[in-house]
Amino acid sequence: MKSKWIKSSAAAVLLALGFSSVPGNTFAAEGDFDLTVMHTNDTHSHVDTIPKRATIVEQIRSEHPNNLLLDAGDVFTGTLYFNEFKGEASLKLMNMLGYDAMTFGNHEFDLGSSPEGHQKLSEFVSGAQFPFVSANTDFSGDGLFDGLQHDVYTSDFSGGGIYKGIIKEIDGEQVGIFGLTTEETPDISSVGSVTFSNYISAAQEAVDAFRNQGVDKIIALTHIGFNDSPVYDNDQLLAKNVEGIDVIVGGHTHVELSEPAVYQDGRNEPTVIVQASEYGKFLGQLDVTFDDRGAITSYSGQLHDTSAAEADEEYAAILQPYTDRVKEIEQESTGVTALTTLDGERPDVRTRETNLGNLITDGMLAKAKTIDSATTIALTNGGGIRASIDEGDITVGEVMKVMPFGNSLAIMELSGAEILSALEHSVSAYPTASGGFLHVAGMKFKFDPEQPSGERVFDASVVGEDGKTTEIDPAAMYKVATNIFTAKGGDGYDMFGQAYAEGRVSEPGFADWEMFIDYIQSLGTVDPQVEGRITVDPGGLEPIGWTVQKNGKLSYLDYKGNEVTGWLEADGETFYFHKNGDLRTGWTKVDGDWYFFDAKTGAMKTGWLEDPKNGKTYYLHEDGKRQSGGQLEIGGTVYHFKNNGELKN
Repeated sequence: MKSKWIKSSAAAVLLALGFSSVPGNTFAAEGDFDLTVMHTNDTHSHVDTIPKRATIVEQIRSEHPNNLLLDAGDVFTGTLYFNEFKGEASLKLMNMLGYDAMTFGNHEFDLGSSPEGHQKLSEFVSGAQFPFVSANTDFSGDGLFDGLQHDVYTSDFSGGGIYKGIIKEIDGEQVGIFGLTTEETPDISSVGSVTFSNYISAAQEAVDAFRNQGVDKIIALTHIGFNDSPVYDNDQLLAKNVEGIDVIVGGHTHVELSEPAVYQDGRNEPTVIVQASEYGKFLGQLDVTFDDRGAITSYSGQLHDTSAAEADEEYAAILQPYTDRVKEIEQESTGVTALTTLDGERPDVRTRETNLGNLITDGMLAKAKTIDSATTIALTNGGGIRASIDEGDITVGEVMKVMPFGNSLAIMELSGAEILSALEHSVSAYPTASGGFLHVAGMKFKFDPEQPSGERVFDASVVGEDGKTTEIDPAAMYKVATNIFTAKGGDGYDMFGQAYAEGRVSEPGFADWEMFIDYIQSLGTVDPQVEGRITVDPGGLEPIGWTVQKNGKLSYLDYKGNEVTGWLEADGETFYFHKNGDLRTGWTKVDGDWYFFDAKTGAMKTGWLEDPKNGKTYYLHEDGKRQSGGQLEIGGTVYHFKNNGELKN
């Protein structure tokens, strides 16, 4: 099996932080101990990748007898496999794979606000044939976990239990494994009575506990993020602040670390950090050699592309009944047609207004008005929008992929001041993508990203059904619809959490995806637009615009005179600029999809295209993406396309 090496998106920050990403080359000496760590993270119920993962795991095990298989959390939520089976399919295949340990991700707690609470998580834990580790998670306040949690670091562990850390004996050597879960979890999930302590203190306790038992090879299995906000936690800060951790197997930030990041501690001994992207796309492999003192003397790491592997037939057969049911759900039509692609792409919904965000909040507001006619505004967090919906017939499966958490409707009574505070929080991280970025209905606002956080929002107004706008009055009270996750203070909305604690939030129920289906079915066809509900207005300054540089290249300058990179909408057209500011023309691949830009103007093309170079015919969707493979109905005619996008004769 050949490995695909992926450039790390985090590599650029390593040197600035005192890290290295150059693999060690020291030769193993007599008495050294070799260990191979296979790892996954943030698979988010993409169980369809597991049969191929199994093939790679078995090959590595046959070549490296001293091995571990670890998962860094967020197995829950993300696909219809979870919506329908609540972790059952993932657990069955993970048990077959023989995982050695898993830690909890924040999404393992997503069902906490349901009537059953964490029942499915409890069943997932108790049904596992491997242990769970987390040194900073306390389940004692939730009776569903009675008898499952053991606050010890021990070699006497078993599957189906939760431990602070475990000691695994491999070829006569002891390896300590402890877990950490992000302290941000209460803000971004539905934790109920589960609590989380400081990760640095918990990690130091773990290292000390292992050392006291003579364990000098220590692995931290973490879901705190490689480069997550230092306000909460991340793996780099963990490596800097806690000596004695040899390996950090991480998750949470979905980072593709094709080469290990390495930090030298105060004893000049390395801490090796790995993370394997997301959705089961890769199986990570880290090979390390320890000397007789437990220090790492050499290491190398890689990411195996699971899509390039053959599926294990036994695993595929076990998965098939689950897949059959998922396909049934995916094919059930809502009876509604989308006249355009509904944009739920992660970078978009976490930074700007999208047509899908507008449609979701419109539906939420419409439902809330049937319960409380005084409701005038609806808000929903971008982090709760997980996928786009293609142009054409909308299926139930597509909707559930967009809103996999099943969050229910809540109606809040808020002051104008609280609403304005929430809007400030929504855009506080901009331009960094944030799951807390709010999409809105029944209102509009502008913000200036050049101003300090907390002072960015202006021209915030309620928009009546007649289209008239009224400035939000800080002293007035408003009824505002949202989802229960946000209403309880999720994503850091403390002002909403306070309203909830004071009894100013009603919970009429109705799952988000059900409300959405009801709403779009009332419309029959949907063609939502980006309307200017949320406007980025940096001081009202206009961009400088198009310019020809000294080298003759055409570029576009923002209002500061900086060259624009990435996507740009200008003059009623869409353009794309290389990271060096060059305007792209012709075929261009962006985030895995092919687009075509006019050779003269650089404008993105849509619809039918005859390539001027090869004379072949292609079809470009309204978002510019090329149809590649499969069939597509256009104007009542079904067309077939090759995998390279060419129209078949």
